[in-house]
Amino acid sequence: MKAFFDPRQLRHAPEIYFRRGAAMPHQEQPRRAELLRDMLIGEGFDITGPRDYGAGPIKAVHNPDYVDFLTDAHARFVADAGPDALAIPTTHPGARRGREPRDIHGQLGWWMTDTSTPLTEGTWEAAYWSAQTAIATAEDIIAGARAAYALCRPPGHHAMRDCANGFCFFNNACIAANHLTRKFRKVALIDVDVHTGNGSLDILYERGDIFFCSLHPDPGTFPTFYLGHPDETGAGEGRNRSLNILLEHGAGEAEVLAALDRGLSAIRDFGAEALVVSLGFDMAADDPLAAVAVYPGGFAEMARRLAALNLPTALIQEGGYLGPSLADNARAFLSSFREATR
Repeated sequence: MKAFFDPRQLRHAPEIYFRRGAAMPHQEQPRRAELLRDMLIGEGFDITGPRDYGAGPIKAVHNPDYVDFLTDAHARFVADAGPDALAIPTTHPGARRGREPRDIHGQLGWWMTDTSTPLTEGTWEAAYWSAQTAIATAEDIIAGARAAYALCRPPGHHAMRDCANGFCFFNNACIAANHLTRKFRKVALIDVDVHTGNGSLDILYERGDIFFCSLHPDPGTFPTFYLGHPDETGAGEGRNRSLNILLEHGAGEAEVLAALDRGLSAIRDFGAEALVVSLGFDMAADDPLAAVAVYPGGFAEMARRLAALNLPTALIQEGGYLGPSLADNARAFLSSFREATR
């Protein structure tokens, strides 16, 4: 199983963001990718750099104007506001698709939006090569690989068609899934990051050829809020092609694996020919953004159950932050998946 990574992804280096009313160190740091890369090297994975597939596959998923905006947004901001200003939005157009949550912090965001995606000098380059890494993984699957892993950073599953959200700029998993439809008639995307794949739900909601499933706590009380409710099942051609499975806050491995089994059953019923996994190690009990309690053995079992679908699979890295077990959890999952797909 090949792993894909490009060091230019390290160039997005946000220092702070605002959470629950306070400025704090940004959780999505380059060090995350370095730890995962070093684990891959230690475990003997073949790490390959992606080639440049251009902006076309990104614009096939995202609003082209949004993609073009990001190319020079930071430079334009600095030219106007100065080098010491923080490049985050301070004016907002109003609410997007979804519903107002009950949590006060979610309600503030419903009316005001999110501050977690500050632009830095290297953001465009990092986000672009993160997307290219996902595309390379999809290309490897199209070429006949049984499985491939994209070490994407910044992550992508919160990015919507026309906006950055939740540490994410381009939706790498949706870009990979859309790319796979060049060969496969039906593709499934399952999101096992602890946070809802709200961006993926937004992008795929009316598509009939890509089935989407996300495991996450109640978005009425847990970030990223707004999207991911059980009754959001798709519309138009995408009717009954979205499945949101809620986890109790603090759920253990047995509950998480039972929810995963529900998602896998739905994917089988859909008749998927290929699989994309939005892979988040923030399901870990000791993750800084933890909400459920999965340990290395649980991640290994998740990998075995996903591999048992016996589908060509693109693994796309999402969350998993600088907790003590990050590398151990990644090792357990990826080594188990590699072993199960040999």
